[in-house]
Amino acid sequence: MVNWMAVLYGIVASFVIGLISGLGLPFTDATLPVIGAGTTGLIAGGVAGYYAREGAGGGAIHGLLATTIGGIVVGLFLLLIGTIGAGIFGFSVGVFYLLFVIAYGLPGAIGGAVGGLLGPKESTVGQPTG
Repeated sequence: MVNWMAVLYGIVASFVIGLISGLGLPFTDATLPVIGAGTTGLIAGGVAGYYAREGAGGGAIHGLLATTIGGIVVGLFLLLIGTIGAGIFGFSVGVFYLLFVIAYGLPGAIGGAVGGLLGPKESTVGQPTG
C-alpha cells in the first residue's frame, strides 16, 4: 500500500531541489550549482523511500511516485512562471521541460530503493519480541 505522506515528503524534496537548482531559477546558473534530474531523483526518491519504511521494493515505488509527481509539479510551476515572464517562448520551454519528467522516474526508483533499505523498520510498540 502506498504511504502518501512519504510520497508527499519526496514531492516536497523534488520541488525544493528543482527550484533552487540553477536550471529552475533564471540568472542563477553562475551562482548556484546545477543539479541534474538524476541527482534530484536520487535525493527525492531517497527521502520518499526512507519515510515509507517498506524496504527496497516499497521504497522504489514510493521514490518513483514522488519524483515523477514532483517533476510534474516543478514543470507546471516553471511553465506558469515562464509563460507570465516570457510569453509563448516561456510556454514552449515549459512544455519541453515536462517531456523530461520521465527522466526523474528511474533515478527516483533507485533512490527510493536505497532509502527504503536505509530507513528504519516500523516499530511494534507493545508487542512481544519473540
